[in-house]
Amino acid sequence: MLRRLVLTAVASAAALSALPAAAQAAPGIVAPSDRLTVTVEGTGGAGDGTYVLECHPTGGTHPDAAGACARLEEVTVYGRDPFAPVPADAMCTMQYGGPATAHITGTWQGRPVDATYDRSNGCEISRWDGLAPVLPAAGS
Repeated sequence: MLRRLVLTAVASAAALSALPAAAQAAPGIVAPSDRLTVTVEGTGGAGDGTYVLECHPTGGTHPDAAGACARLEEVTVYGRDPFAPVPADAMCTMQYGGPATAHITGTWQGRPVDATYDRSNGCEISRWDGLAPVLPAAGS
């Protein structure tokens, strides 16, 4: 009886572990990719525009797709949203980083993204700069 139970458990585990590989190989099934639309205005440079960024695999119209995907991989940490806004209670320096704004929408690691960026104070400037090259360098 115990032997039958163990063999059944082993067979079930083997079948379950084979499922993802079988699903990926099945025709017509496409693995989800990370796809973001990045819209930038007011940088005063060549960074303005709307770009598509695709990761896993890397592609799209973003001018530095490989660098942007690598940066997103770096800042994506379990339990933290790499697109999270500055906390409402954050103490930020009152400096102005220019009129640049950005909006990122799409999907990253299976989760929806709808984030806005500006350079209105020290915290927002740091948030923007921390995502470069997803967002372009912007002068003050």
